Amino acid sequence: MAKDCSFDVVSEFDRQELVNAVDQVKRDVSSRFDLKDSNSEIELEGDKSITITTDDDMKLRNIYDILQTKLVKRNLNIRILDPQPVENALGGRIRRVYKLKKGLTQELAKKIVADIKDSKIKVQASIQGDQVRVSGKDKDNLQEVIKMLRGNEEKYDYPLQFTNYR
Repeated sequence: MAKDCSFDVVSEFDRQELVNAVDQVKRDVSSRFDLKDSNSEIELEGDKSITITTDDDMKLRNIYDILQTKLVKRNLNIRILDPQPVENALGGRIRRVYKLKKGLTQELAKKIVADIKDSKIKVQASIQGDQVRVSGKDKDNLQEVIKMLRGNEEKYDYPLQFTNYR
């Protein structure tokens, strides 16, 4: 009797790498000529969000570009950042919060399961909390599902990882 193979579709990030990336951005902001005396701040608030506070929109974009570069260098997907609207802060400054995406939402999990079923690949997909378990008899079918999901990652606008491949 053939044993079922499976893997999990998850959306996670390495928190320590995120902490290191934010620390590097802080160092860059304090040493870069155009940002040195701008009174700019970047803060990581647990696993929830990153907040950038600065003087103007141009500096905000520069700091965000530095943050994206540091995340990519540390193998973190920049899709974990969910930008919120720019808001006014004290002293005529501006603030932007970037919420961190972790775990699949129910709607996204349902969309992933529906896409897997629509693909007609002979596998079963089930939602288990904030992840989707995909199982099937043939490992080649599982590889096809992974390839299909990677191709649709733009549509989901969520970073996907594939874990527990057995």
